Amino acid sequence: MLKDEKTIMIVEDDSYIMDIYKTKLLKEGFKIITANDGVQALKKLEEEKAQPDLILLDIMMPHLDGLSVLKKLQVNERWKFIPVILLTNLGQKEKIQKGFKLGAKDYLIKAYFTPAEVVEKINQYL
Repeated sequence: MLKDEKTIMIVEDDSYIMDIYKTKLLKEGFKIITANDGVQALKKLEEEKAQPDLILLDIMMPHLDGLSVLKKLQVNERWKFIPVILLTNLGQKEKIQKGFKLGAKDYLIKAYFTPAEVVEKINQYL
């Protein structure tokens, strides 16, 4: 399958970080779906005819946090097989461990990964 056939959903409440990831992934040939929080992410997943091939999911967000979204993904037959990479800040080890228990494939500490490294990580799971 060609990379340009792959769709990534980015769920991130920080518009600056969202724009960085979106710009890099578009340049790499991915299709992008964006959501500013967990509520919007779930709504878009319901509305989308084609499911994303991978979800980049921020842990800390208003309204519905990333771990709550992950729980909802795991109990939904359409979504439970979508690989999820958690986006996190420093000092969230407990939440990362909980994320793995809930089915996350990996995590990225935002401050430690360049956009190119994010693409490499995504490609590991596609």
